[in-house]
Amino acid sequence: MEAYIEELFAIQEEEINYEDLYEGLLQMQLNPISLNRAGNEELQSLFVLTPLQITSFLTYRAAFGPLLSLYELQAIPHWDLETIQRVLPFVTLAENTHLRQQPLFQRIISERDAYLILRHRRVWETRRGFLPADTLASGSLSTRYQGDPNDLYARFRIQHVRDFSVGFTMDKDPGETFTWDPATQRYGFNFISYHATLYDKGPWKTISLGDYQLQFGQGLVFGAGFSVGKGAETITTVRRSSVGIRPYTSVLEFGFFRGGAATYRKGGWEFTAMYSNAPRDARIQVENDTMERPEAYISSLLRSGLHRTPSEIEAKAQAREQNLGGNIHFNSPNKNFQWGSNALHTQFSQPFQPNPRVYNAFEFTGSTNHIYSTYFSYNLHNYFFFGESARSKSGGHGTVLGLMSSLHPKVDFSMLWRQFDRNFHTLYGNAFSEGTRPINETGLYLGLRYKPNRKFTWSIYHDQFRFPWLRFRVYQPSHGTEWLSRIAYSPSKNTFLFLQARNESKGRNLPNLAQNGVSHLVGTGRRRNLVFSLEHKLNNTWQIKSRVQASDFLLGTQYSKGFALAQDLNADLGKIRLSGRMALFDTEDFENRQYIYEKNVLWAFSLPNYYGQGLRYYLLGQWRINQQLTFWGRWARTSFTDRRQIGTGLQQIEGSFLSETTMQLRYQFNR
Repeated sequence: MEAYIEELFAIQEEEINYEDLYEGLLQMQLNPISLNRAGNEELQSLFVLTPLQITSFLTYRAAFGPLLSLYELQAIPHWDLETIQRVLPFVTLAENTHLRQQPLFQRIISERDAYLILRHRRVWETRRGFLPADTLASGSLSTRYQGDPNDLYARFRIQHVRDFSVGFTMDKDPGETFTWDPATQRYGFNFISYHATLYDKGPWKTISLGDYQLQFGQGLVFGAGFSVGKGAETITTVRRSSVGIRPYTSVLEFGFFRGGAATYRKGGWEFTAMYSNAPRDARIQVENDTMERPEAYISSLLRSGLHRTPSEIEAKAQAREQNLGGNIHFNSPNKNFQWGSNALHTQFSQPFQPNPRVYNAFEFTGSTNHIYSTYFSYNLHNYFFFGESARSKSGGHGTVLGLMSSLHPKVDFSMLWRQFDRNFHTLYGNAFSEGTRPINETGLYLGLRYKPNRKFTWSIYHDQFRFPWLRFRVYQPSHGTEWLSRIAYSPSKNTFLFLQARNESKGRNLPNLAQNGVSHLVGTGRRRNLVFSLEHKLNNTWQIKSRVQASDFLLGTQYSKGFALAQDLNADLGKIRLSGRMALFDTEDFENRQYIYEKNVLWAFSLPNYYGQGLRYYLLGQWRINQQLTFWGRWARTSFTDRRQIGTGLQQIEGSFLSETTMQLRYQFNR
């Protein structure tokens, strides 16, 4: 799984929410697709298989019938061992027909796949927010966190693949109070997510109550779930798949629906309807209208999910958001053609009026938004054509058109064009884009992968984009380019190495010192990254991994650089597994911060940024106590050599060390 993540998340960016991506990947693993029933759409959703490999699989299955064993995958043309290993966590041959004779409740209480996870995490150095309050010059006390520094997490789930899933997830962040206060919607844990989902009940494909997400088309309307975008996998990740309704099990307090959704299936047609009524954290302002009557409005929607200070607690669940929508999806009899249409109507409890800025003049405002789209996907031999076009209430349009193809057994190609108007408003969209949201952008992406033999793989992409309107920190229309090239070499199944280079150039406001008396001048910021990684399995017990990465950044006349070195050592001792890392980093500024994926306890994601000068090291242990109990313990520490204070504001720590522990216990209800 670590290798799969590192390939997909080849270049890490601050603005991408990797916890959400990781949660989507986890849902793929917990809900594997059935190889004996899957079509093009389901197989492509794995982001592993090329068009040629998918065509070969479907041809093999049509010729020889359903697979009897996963070992048969070795007989499929163009499926090498590397491909099979990457696919296995996300597929199954299991069918549930023999279980459906039992009542649902009986199936739930007798299910073997059930677990409870309890997790504790803490930073041991004291942040300013946990110190006693100071008395200000006005005589009032300074703001402090209301709770303790412990991070608590609980997760329960009982499920059977493609039959049912029931569970809940609870979370208390550091600084939040563990309290029962219905007035502020805090019930012990500050956030609780829950779901109950039923699959394949007669003509009903999916029925879900509680928290859920939707993914249809290319993500212009419903774009939840697992989608990557640009990375070292240059071909398959450009396209989104219509995976439909997915239960939501993350602790991120935004980006999900709360209510009910269902998909009805008749022949090649599927009809999905959804309704959601969920609270949203918001800053509420009050001003008088033209009749001198007070009128409340939302000045900002908060996405952090943190409720530590009085102002953060005051913003908790201050707004409500209702969503009503649906989808119509058609599959041709041979599953080579899909067509669909989406609709979503959103209404807020108060009008949304963000603070006016020159760059957000065309952003969404008002109480309601509606958006409609139509999409298609067509498979012709080794060519996948796909696209979606949408229109929002504002009149803004968004369009994505793409192609994936296996031009040759050794050459794969992808192309994607997108255009999003500056007034295109999609609140749950997650289409392929350079920006964090599909708005105010036009671009063309080209990807290529060449695999001359089993040992070598060369992947490259080039993306050219343009922003017709202003953006945050870019106060004029701008454009840019980005390319990545990666050469991977695996001389044996025990050794893997790659060299990766990336270059990105796009507009940025020049620093104040470079303005020369003219405000808001825009220059071109150029960032280059270079990564070398070597992984070697010494024997069945020990594995080592070395990584070197460097970057530089140029904006105007200001130039800076940075690097990081990391050495990993992993051991599999049977019931005990150990992982450790020592990393050295030196970066001259925040633009050159380095990201390296770290192993963590089960289903927790860690991708810290290395900024400044210092050392980062961690040790992770896993102990399988018995068939029911498994324990994880992790200790990590960052030691800075260039500062005596870490962080700012209430997060500030006096000192040069940052130490963190994570402990997790999983109980599996094996019967």
